[in-house]
Amino acid sequence: VQPTMPRVWSLLLLWGLVTPCQGLLETVGTLARIDKDELGKAIQNSLVGGPILQNVLGTVTSVNQGLLGSKGLLGGGGLLSYGGIFRVVQELSGLKVDELTLPKISLKLLPAFGVQLSLHTKVGLHGSGPLGGLLQLAAEVNVSSRVALGMSSRGTPILVLKRCSTLLGHISLLSGLLPAPLFGVVEQMLFKVLPGLLCPVVDSVLGVVNELLGAVLSLVPLGTLGSVEFTLATLPLISNQYIELDINPIVKNVAGDIIDFPKHPVPVKVPPKEDHTSQVTVPLYLFNTVFGLLQTSGTLDIDITPELVPSNVPLTTTHLAALVPEALGRLPPGQHLVLLLRVKEAPSVTLQNKKATVSIPANIHVLPYVPQGTPEALFELNGVVTLSAQLAASATKLHISLSLERLNVKLTSSFSHAFDASHLEEWLSDAIRAAYVPKLNVALDVGIPLPKILNVNFANSVLEIIDNAVVLTVVS
Repeated sequence: VQPTMPRVWSLLLLWGLVTPCQGLLETVGTLARIDKDELGKAIQNSLVGGPILQNVLGTVTSVNQGLLGSKGLLGGGGLLSYGGIFRVVQELSGLKVDELTLPKISLKLLPAFGVQLSLHTKVGLHGSGPLGGLLQLAAEVNVSSRVALGMSSRGTPILVLKRCSTLLGHISLLSGLLPAPLFGVVEQMLFKVLPGLLCPVVDSVLGVVNELLGAVLSLVPLGTLGSVEFTLATLPLISNQYIELDINPIVKNVAGDIIDFPKHPVPVKVPPKEDHTSQVTVPLYLFNTVFGLLQTSGTLDIDITPELVPSNVPLTTTHLAALVPEALGRLPPGQHLVLLLRVKEAPSVTLQNKKATVSIPANIHVLPYVPQGTPEALFELNGVVTLSAQLAASATKLHISLSLERLNVKLTSSFSHAFDASHLEEWLSDAIRAAYVPKLNVALDVGIPLPKILNVNFANSVLEIIDNAVVLTVVS
């Protein structure tokens, strides 16, 4: 995978001058740390699941003349066409590669550069021997390559092959007869042929892995609310154990407009990553943005009618009279009530002390329930609905589930007499718990999308709430 645009090379050069960050994350970004084991898995899977080896092998075996013979490397004008050995060599005909064993992967991260990638494989060859009959050979080969990590012109991480070489190991004669002098000839021939044969395998592997890395740059829908577009904010960084990506989430509403909710002014201190684990850090900004979209779309508003609550949560003037009789005015007992809850400001999310909390500022109107018409409110309350958030990760999302922690209200206006609104908090809490919280949890089913990173599955990750962020850690 050779980049065609000059910008890629300049980015690679600049990237080589960068050193890994010291665990501070800017307030908006999503920090991803990919363990070298995950990169090794991606490379191994590209060889196992894809047609790379078959394609390379097919290219080689499609050459009719083979590697040796009258028109091959050792024929007229070929590599070793002169000298006393040519007479023996021309006895070999059609020596071809017919098998590539699945390589064993060895990978080392090179800080301030990229990756040292080694493949150990076996190459099987067959042809006709100088004394007649089938000739079968096997050669062990180590392919060593240096790969630079940078950012492509599209703004995605990219691995670029910078150098590739092969080291020929033991050659085995599996069947047939081959005079000793020809072993040296075959060895020299393989030294010339194998780099051109096996280095394209490395290049093809990088092509597959770069597609996976390119998936970081993706547009993820947020249900009917909008979408999140992930982009690479800075050049990739690399240490001895992991690759670090600072990913910028751009949130858009359903109309395609970029949403810019307030950002926390203090950078996040990301905890250190343990060996053989990968991390992704979800900032407070994304939580606030999702709840902001819910508020601006009207999803956080609700009319709580008697049909939405169980019988043990009575929305009636009789029950209200038992709590604050001065609020009823002239309304008779036994009449149904409705609660109109409206959210006119964006909720705030707090991530601190290993706990996630959502505070929703709410305006609550209490009215007589009239199926047809709009009666005047008995009274109006301003309050804050405080909810505890339980977080869980799936393969691609961070899911939020809410439960009511407390409700605080104060009276802002009354049709009749003023009263102490705190007497209503338990009654209103029961109604909110029964009707409002389930509605919120349905709306939150969209979750917070996680960036796609080399197919890393965060479903079984360990989740840690730190100050102003959530860290997901999965064992590689």
